[in-house]
Amino acid sequence: MTRTLTVSRVSVRPGAEGEYLAAVRELAHLAEGRGWHLWVFRRPEEAGCFLEFSESGSPESHRAVAERPEDERRLEERIRAVAEYGPGAWELWEEVR
Repeated sequence: MTRTLTVSRVSVRPGAEGEYLAAVRELAHLAEGRGWHLWVFRRPEEAGCFLEFSESGSPESHRAVAERPEDERRLEERIRAVAEYGPGAWELWEEVR
């Protein structure tokens, strides 16, 4: 299997960073128990600007492609209610071995 990654630039509405980060933390916690990973980085010079890195063990199991369980879908909805993903956010990148 080929590990797969997305790198997503995310803009969070002013005043909603706490809500965004809480939902992302919950999703990352679920991800760890289900065999995929989610990391978030902040751009300190620009309020509300984040990068999300989502990694899975295969293209078919990636967050951007696979059908997600109900609890993950609810968290994704919470995130999208306060954040907007930039162009190309869900492009899949495959590991080179």
